[in-house]
Amino acid sequence: MAYQTLLDERRDGIAYVTINRPEKLNALNDQVMADLQTCFEDIQQDAAVRAVILTGSGEKAFVAGADIGVLAVQTPVEGKERSIRGQRVLDLIENLGKPVIAAVNGYALGGGCELAMACTIRIASENAKLGQPEVKLGIVPGYAGTQRLPRLVGKGRTMELVLSAEPISAAEAWRIGLVNQVVPAKDLIGACEALARKIMANGPLAVRFAMEAVNRGMEMTEEQGQFLEATLFGLCCTTADMKEGTRAFLEKRPPKFTGQ
Repeated sequence: MAYQTLLDERRDGIAYVTINRPEKLNALNDQVMADLQTCFEDIQQDAAVRAVILTGSGEKAFVAGADIGVLAVQTPVEGKERSIRGQRVLDLIENLGKPVIAAVNGYALGGGCELAMACTIRIASENAKLGQPEVKLGIVPGYAGTQRLPRLVGKGRTMELVLSAEPISAAEAWRIGLVNQVVPAKDLIGACEALARKIMANGPLAVRFAMEAVNRGMEMTEEQGQFLEATLFGLCCTTADMKEGTRAFLEKRPPKFTGQ
């Protein structure tokens, strides 16, 4: 499917989704968000796709933020509606049921940082910069940045990042747990592919249920999260993949999962 603002290539079980507005540093506007929603809804239904790598075109930016020209003229009602629409798209990405790896290849600011945080895992190039600079514009993060960021790095670091509005380096982002890995720019996609293939070698249903246990469990008490985990563990025990995985281990051979 062709998109106005995205490139979508699928091969060997991986969907490569690239936000393609390099002249605007891949800034998010309504069309980008609509394209992301349509693209990820299609990926969710595509059984051939086992993992996603999301990045930005060019060498400067993953996503440098929102389109400020649009934000500058929005009414309060339009602002709230735009925020809610964006949150829904990012929720779709976070709860896709398939791992989404953000290849952060440069600036990931504002909505770009929020988009990266909605991904399952973040790998950054050494030149990446991440941050939430919204208060410099007299607004607050609108795509759930105030919610996902403290869940990743804690309340204190979130307050510093959001209130100072200053970006941090990839190395600092790794130190505080905002990104999982930092690699040279030339190795970024290769590192994402290597991780995607490691995940894809595992049982697809187990991967999906494990992601659900973590994502949903974060919003529950520990007791409730443990109950969810036990329920999903039980569901895994009904699958052909569980039987194949345990049998392959006992027979000392690689498993051949079918996602059933």
